[in-house]
Parts: sequence; C-alpha cells; structure tokens
Amino acid sequence: MNLHGKTIGVALTGSFCTYGKIWGELEKLKEEGAQLIFILSENAASIESRFGTPMDCLNRLQTLTDTPPILTIEAAEPIGPKALLDILVIFPCTGNTAAKLACGITDTPVLMAAKAHLRNERPLLLSLSTNDALGMNMKNIGLLLNTRHIYFVPFGQDDPLKKPNSMTAHTKLLIPSLEAALDEKQYQPVILSHKGGSLCAE
Repeated sequence: MNLHGKTIGVALTGSFCTYGKIWGELEKLKEEGAQLIFILSENAASIESRFGTPMDCLNRLQTLTDTPPILTIEAAEPIGPKALLDILVIFPCTGNTAAKLACGITDTPVLMAAKAHLRNERPLLLSLSTNDALGMNMKNIGLLLNTRHIYFVPFGQDDPLKKPNSMTAHTKLLIPSLEAALDEKQYQPVILSHKGGSLCAE
C-alpha cells in the first residue's frame, strides 16, 4: 500500500532514548507523501532529559508538518468524531502507555487520541519501548496483541543480559508495519531478535 495522501497520527510518549531512532523514519513518511499529525504526552512535551529538551522535539516536528501538535486531552478528543486519521502510531509506546491502553485509561493526550481513533475502528499501531515487556507488562502486551484493530511494529529483546525483561520495536520496520496495518494485517514476524548492539528502552 502506498502511504501517499494518508493522514497518519504519530503519538510520542516519554521513551526519550528512542527519539534518536525515530526521526529518520518520520522523515521517510514525509518523503512518502503522508500527512503527519503529531500528538505528545505531557511527559514528551515537558520533560528535559539527557537526550534533549521539549523545544528540541517541537522544533524537529515543525520540519515534518505544518499542522500544530496536539498537546492536551481536550485537543485529542475530536480525533474520533471528526475521523481525522487513517491510522495512528504510538511511536514510541512506553510500558506505562501500553498498560493504561490495555486497561482503558485515557489520562494523557496520547491515550485519548488512541481511544478516540479506535472508536472509528481504524488501525492503531504500537512501537514498543519498555523495560518490563517480559515482566509486569507482559500480560498487557498479550491483551493488546489480541485486541481488534491494534497492531505492533515487530519488537524483540534489546539487551537480554543486562535488561532481560526489556523489549523495543524495530523502528526501521515502521513503514511496512503501517502498510500492513492499513490492510488490517499484522506485519510478520511480530517477534524479532536485535542483533549487534543494545537499544535503549524506558
């Protein structure tokens, strides 16, 4: 499927160490001719970390779209009734966000965007980045894997020796994962090993 002309919501959460890997993939989406609408969690929009400042993030987003980012729950709610998006990707999706999504909690702009979007029975794609995927969050990931209209960017253990419960998505598979989800299919295989180096997960 060609992504040209598709309206893609990109929701950023607080896995800041993943940001360095997502910008290139977002630039590819722009090159594909997709219209991007960004949604930021409160953490993504406010926390300054060793990986950068909120202003750094907002400045990068401005190079990718003319549409102002959605920063509040109130601003995210119309995504549903206005059917604004063809697909929404949470990129990256922290364990905290995955857990709340699995439990139907909508206390951030990202979670409200997901709830509003799913009411239209349109695809939601998750790009995991969590240190407890094989721990406390495993039950939530299992539930989401079996939820209609929710799909995953393939993911795997990023540092099995030092962080045995940690799993992160293969961000370079974003575009084929989006294409598959728009066809209501899960890009396969879902679980892939990370080779050569450690990836960071929050």
